This record gives sequence, C-alpha cells and structure tokens, in this order.
Amino acid sequence: MANELILIVEDNDKNLKLVRDVLQHQGYQTIEAGTGEDGVRLARERHPALVLMDIQLPGIDGIEALGQLRADPATRAIPVMAVTASVMAHDRKKVMGAGFDGYQTKPIRVRDFIEAVRETLDRRAGA
Repeated sequence: MANELILIVEDNDKNLKLVRDVLQHQGYQTIEAGTGEDGVRLARERHPALVLMDIQLPGIDGIEALGQLRADPATRAIPVMAVTASVMAHDRKKVMGAGFDGYQTKPIRVRDFIEAVRETLDRRAGA
C-alpha cells in the first residue's frame, strides 16, 4: 500500500533528490530533514510510517538520532532504515547492532531499495 509518509534524513542534495523522486514515483509521500536533529524533530511531529536515515550527518549522526527516536515512547515503534555509503562488513554490523530495522547502501540500487522499503513497511503493518 503506497501513500505512506516516509521521512528522509539526508544531507547530500543529490542523494536526497534521488530517494525522494524514487519514493514519490512509487506513490509515497515524503518529508525531508538535512540533520539528525531535524530528523528527530520531524519524526516526533509527523509520525511517519518509515524513516530513512543517513549515518554521516551534520550535528548528531544517524546512530545517535536513532537512539533518540528509540528512547521516546512516541517514536519508538517507527521503523528506521539506515541508508549509508558505509559498506564494509564491520560498518553494517555496527549499524544493525545499533537497532536499525534495515540497511541500504549508497549508491542505491532502485529495485532493491524499493523492495527493502516495502518489506520494512509491511513488517511494521504485520503483513
């Protein structure tokens, strides 16, 4: 079911545009933040169905932002997928160990990305 609201937390304009365009083309609504702090604030205000979180961000990084979301009862259940250029095995282990619900590498592969977003949303809905 498309039309869900997805929060994209990404500080690189080209990556942000690509992810936004892909998601909107699939029928999702998107909102955007360029810092971890803004991402946490928007998640608290808008309660998106999914957060796509870059790891390397200005201010607090994606792992710290995830920690803040998980610590807040209002945002704890929102699935958060890491979207990062960190592709080494130890990076993935660190990111997934932090509690992310999924992991996508940059540059994204559009078909894999769309499938991962759908699977994460379906898991949340219990489908």
